[in-house]
Amino acid sequence: MKHFFVCLLATGLVSFGNIVYGQSYLIDKVIAKVGSEYILLSDVEEEYSYAKSKNPLMDQQVKCSILENLIAQKLIIYQAKLDSVEITDAEVDTQLDYRFESILRQMNGDEAFFEEYYGATVNEMKSRYRDDQKQQILAEKMQHKLMSEIDITPKEVEQYFNMIPVDSLPYFKSELEISEIVITPKVNSVSRKNALDKITDLRNKIISGAITFEEAASKNSMDPGSAIKGGDLGFAKRGIYVPEFEATVFSLTKDEISDVIETEFGFHVIQLIERRGNAVKARHILIKPEITGDDLSKTKSILDSIRNLIVSDSISFEEAVKKYSLKTLPSYANSGRVKNFNSNNTFFAADDLDPDTYFAVFNLKPKDVSEPILITMPGGDKAYRLVQLNTITKPHRANLKEDYDKIANFAKESKKHEYFLKWLKQKRSETYINIDPLFKDCNFKESDL
Repeated sequence: MKHFFVCLLATGLVSFGNIVYGQSYLIDKVIAKVGSEYILLSDVEEEYSYAKSKNPLMDQQVKCSILENLIAQKLIIYQAKLDSVEITDAEVDTQLDYRFESILRQMNGDEAFFEEYYGATVNEMKSRYRDDQKQQILAEKMQHKLMSEIDITPKEVEQYFNMIPVDSLPYFKSELEISEIVITPKVNSVSRKNALDKITDLRNKIISGAITFEEAASKNSMDPGSAIKGGDLGFAKRGIYVPEFEATVFSLTKDEISDVIETEFGFHVIQLIERRGNAVKARHILIKPEITGDDLSKTKSILDSIRNLIVSDSISFEEAVKKYSLKTLPSYANSGRVKNFNSNNTFFAADDLDPDTYFAVFNLKPKDVSEPILITMPGGDKAYRLVQLNTITKPHRANLKEDYDKIANFAKESKKHEYFLKWLKQKRSETYINIDPLFKDCNFKESDL
């Protein structure tokens, strides 16, 4: 599908239906019809311009491949309409909101800058690309409908594997699966009081006018991302912030400064800058209580005790996760199992792991549990972690015994691909497709286009 308006902005070649070729202009026109769906010359030119921006050496012949892909996409959309695939306005709105909010976040929520950059408001851009988004969702739903019917049997997996020449079988590195229990230090009362006193003092100075909120945030806030912007967090809708912070920021009026509040990150003072519908723009100051060496030692001792309970079979690792581990971690909802977000599964090669984790599990056997490991959390805070080695494989050439699940996934994807190509070919033969003579020299892969 179209790369949204990014391709327009990246190239600047398309403007109000006219295609720019150096100094000459060609009025936009329909160059292909697929059933009741149309493909415009600008559709091809936009895709080509985007591709050209990525690879300046790309020649004009690429336009033939682009047109062929667009025909396949329109064929899917046309068939989705024939099959009465349903799509609601809410689905379209949700996808548009998600895409444009992602862009706005990169602009610190500044809609004025957005309008200046793109020459249109957010709502105008949403309206402009609404049909494109709707067609993309239709195509995705149609493909999902087709692919959801595909399943694979153990016999087919074996046949797929046996068709691969032995010297072409992939060689898998040693891979392992791990689970974790993570505990953060509990702040001691002295550090907590010091942090609370500091942020209370800052708030009093802001209220008295001795210092501006922006100055106080820039010099003192322990949130580095917002501190450099005077505490400015940009625009955010409900659901972005942690509950305590959200409840406070949405209760403020413009320019109002909150009382000191406490969240899992520390103490905050918040000022509301602006409200737009269900979104707010605010600034804050964050002061974190200092975690001392003694706090960390106590945390390590707790994990030592938990490890002893697991090793002595007094509690399972999964039960310990639910009882003790940090609930905001993705692994918590998966009984402690850690997901490899690079591969979207739970398998890690040795070089996928950070050195501390790798060396902690290097000499473990499956189901063994490591000693407590000191780690740094994404926000920079320290914590301790137990790691259990669930499974480990040695480097080996792919085989059905050790790699059945992976091979089954490959086989299923191959079956889906073949099924989809056959479906496309059949629908092409059943659907009226007309291509403009402008593309008569294209050597399409499918002879029936």
